[in-house]
Amino acid sequence: MQVSDIIIEAKNLQVKYQNHTVWENANFDIKQGEYVGILGPNGAGKTTLIKLLLGLVESNSGSITILGKKPKRGNKKIGYVPQRRPIDNEMNIAAIELVKLGVNGTYWGWRNYTKTEQDENLALKALDDVDAKDLAYRSLGTLSGGELQRVFLAQALVGKPELLLLDEPLANLDIRHEANLVQLIDKVVRTQNVSVLLIAHDLNPLLPVLDKVIYVANGHVSSGVPADIITSKSLSEIYGTPIEVLKDSKGRVAILGTEESAHPHA
Repeated sequence: MQVSDIIIEAKNLQVKYQNHTVWENANFDIKQGEYVGILGPNGAGKTTLIKLLLGLVESNSGSITILGKKPKRGNKKIGYVPQRRPIDNEMNIAAIELVKLGVNGTYWGWRNYTKTEQDENLALKALDDVDAKDLAYRSLGTLSGGELQRVFLAQALVGKPELLLLDEPLANLDIRHEANLVQLIDKVVRTQNVSVLLIAHDLNPLLPVLDKVIYVANGHVSSGVPADIITSKSLSEIYGTPIEVLKDSKGRVAILGTEESAHPHA
């Protein structure tokens, strides 16, 4: 592996809030073009990891680098889709206008700017990349949950990031829209060589496409390929208690022994 292949590298990382240790001794790396799922129980510190990469919080010890540099706010090389933002049904703003907000690459909210033909073309291209060009001039208030997620994804991609951070993009989607969005993100990863870190509640839609899993639980962070991390032995070590991983005939996973026993949750 060449050093240049590594986009994120964490060594002996620890994060605390006041006197509470969120997690510690975290060691992992992410390579360019990897599709990575961040999994674990609620409250384990998965969103904290995203905030760390965005430069919104700092580690207490250890080190983390993105493209060889410390995390910083407003990094143009990072695209970010936060947990689903509420959209009023009466919001009469065209989807393309939301995507244009990401052209500058340093703003995550509304701003004033001078509209240009180049902005329009870049936004249309980003929407086309996520199979949503037909939504460009539709009002945000009329879009379904799955359609809105495509628009948010286009906004994050329009600045041509090298790293894409997605905080629970599958939340509140039905099974069909979950599967479609997972495959769409996979297409972005493979065609644009973007590294994606995605927080999810349910591992199963992601199993066919993930290159790596970062599992956060019990104050620890473990990473590896899904076949190595999502096992009874590995999860029992992470939780410090007996865990059983079961698979059905279709390869779907159920995890037994945690407080949230049906699936690995975010």
